[in-house]
Amino acid sequence: MTDFRRLTGILVAAMGLFLSMPHAFAQQPDRGDEPGLIADDSYQLEPEWQKQVVYFRTTEAPGTIIVSTAERHLYLVQPGGRAIRYGIGVGRDGFQWQGLVTITNKKEWPDWTPPAEMIQRQPYLPRFMAGGPGNPLGARAMYLGTTVYRIHGTNRPDTIGTKVSSGCFRLVNNDVADLYDRVPLGTKVVIRQKPEL
Repeated sequence: MTDFRRLTGILVAAMGLFLSMPHAFAQQPDRGDEPGLIADDSYQLEPEWQKQVVYFRTTEAPGTIIVSTAERHLYLVQPGGRAIRYGIGVGRDGFQWQGLVTITNKKEWPDWTPPAEMIQRQPYLPRFMAGGPGNPLGARAMYLGTTVYRIHGTNRPDTIGTKVSSGCFRLVNNDVADLYDRVPLGTKVVIRQKPEL
């Protein structure tokens, strides 16, 4: 009888743990934004996400940025049928978008004020965070039109090539600094969800 009670107790405890798991997972923070985390600049991206010059067919003029959320790549169109390709992190399911915008502002080590909608989804986020190495926007930010979205760096290089953001496009800090230096205000940015045929 003692063994039966012990087994029953273990089963009840296991069932309670199992039933509480979804609630525990729902309370976990979004792993894409970790304010205060200092980026590991020695992190090595997989070859697919490393910056490289590639052949790229497009009718867009050199200097145009093309974001392919499906591929998780950002292309800076170059002359001669080429582009500089960067690996990026994109919006998670339900937070991806497409459109045509321009870069309307650029900032080095930008401050971060999460939008109200983001605070509602992730109440643990700070209401304001000064720019610096622990800031989720990373080393540079390029603001896209009149939207709340940006092309920016990250303190989470391990999220490049994934779908984790709330709609912004993130690059490792070295890559976003490189892109930042190559594009002026007014640069055309084409955001596509599906590859162009």
